[in-house]
Amino acid sequence: MLTTTTLKHLLAGAALGATLLGSQAAMAADYTLKFGHLANEQNIWNKAALKFKELVEANSDGRIEVQVFPNEQLGSEMDVINSIQLGTADMTITGESLQNWAPKAAMMAVPYLFRDADQMRKAVEGDVGQQIEAQITERTGLVPLAWFERGPRELTSNRPIKTPDDLDGLRIRVPNVPLFVDTWEALGARPTPMAFSEVFTSLQQNTIEAQENPLSLIESASFNEVQKYVDMTDHVRSWIYVVIGKQKLESMPDDLQTVVKDAASEMQSYEETLFVEDQKRLEQALKDKGMTFVEVDQAAFAKKAEPAVLDALNGEQKALYKAIQAL
Repeated sequence: MLTTTTLKHLLAGAALGATLLGSQAAMAADYTLKFGHLANEQNIWNKAALKFKELVEANSDGRIEVQVFPNEQLGSEMDVINSIQLGTADMTITGESLQNWAPKAAMMAVPYLFRDADQMRKAVEGDVGQQIEAQITERTGLVPLAWFERGPRELTSNRPIKTPDDLDGLRIRVPNVPLFVDTWEALGARPTPMAFSEVFTSLQQNTIEAQENPLSLIESASFNEVQKYVDMTDHVRSWIYVVIGKQKLESMPDDLQTVVKDAASEMQSYEETLFVEDQKRLEQALKDKGMTFVEVDQAAFAKKAEPAVLDALNGEQKALYKAIQAL
């Protein structure tokens, strides 16, 4: 008959054995993918990255281990891109920053380029997207595996903005992106480039009167405490890629490359479901916090912005712009 002490020793031994087996399985991986990104643990991008890890590890029978590093643990977006190019990281989530190497990637954040999400999908999954992806791979050594839609950028203000005329002289914070500055000037506002960390205090002190960002950032930055209206300008619709180093991908045998690509495709579908749910939740959450959503004459904004947008694009970017407009 087993005594309590003997039973405890047996259980402890079994637990240790399981731990050792687990560590041996982890050590047995033929390949490790270090996946660093800027979103926090609760963000849907991180949830999608964890889904990718789960799928890859299961479908490769443990031959690939995926390590996910959220919250800029491996550095900023640009740091991780550089690390992938040096071979010290393997995957990240990145967007229009890639235009530093591949000018066609600038199309990922051009004001009023897309009428709606359907037109954007046609562009990303069609010839335009193929051109952008090919240039990214050629110029950066990164292979886009999947893409995620980003929430449209909206204007927040303390007076309702329905037409470009309502912007007259409005002091608005914009990121330090020349195209954004030029576009808001053309629309009649007074854009002020400013670090995101300074926006809340500047709105509080009335140094600026408005700002523009996706609903997710409007919520997380608590702009509802200093802004009354969300003006649904949808002025930038954009997407972002999950990328992997080309050398790393091609260092794997064909069957494992297929595992990675299939998992990325499933991750994209999973994230898309999370995104749709999150957009609905965000709108309701901001309304519950007292913000009023304003319908905007988006066609009037797009028409007035177009000359400034076209003026900022180079020849190959204009060709892509026209191809997208024709979709």
